[in-house]
Amino acid sequence: MKRALTLLSFGAVLAFASTQSMASSGSIENGKTKAAACFACHGADGNSVDPQYPRLAGQYNLYLQQVLHEYKDGRRNNAIMKGFVATLSDQDIEDVAAYFSSLPTKLDTLEGHIQGEK
Repeated sequence: MKRALTLLSFGAVLAFASTQSMASSGSIENGKTKAAACFACHGADGNSVDPQYPRLAGQYNLYLQQVLHEYKDGRRNNAIMKGFVATLSDQDIEDVAAYFSSLPTKLDTLEGHIQGEK
């Protein structure tokens, strides 16, 4: 029983460490600089006040990375986003995602933030 508990604890520590290293793969400071073009639509604090633009603050780092890659490779189709991400390297994407995921969100409900909702 003691051995099983030790192995389980060790596994939990390894799992936590691996998710932390994946989620923090980027520089927040560099991301803030690289995200300057994003501020016009998404806000400097990542909390857009216009519901047609998603709030990025507090989103999961890996989710933001995935979305940016999807715009870049065409799996998501938006001419504006495609233009912005076209020149981003993988490191740039990691940095931008690190920046926005580090910010506190002001989104506590979806009221007024669903496209098509008046």
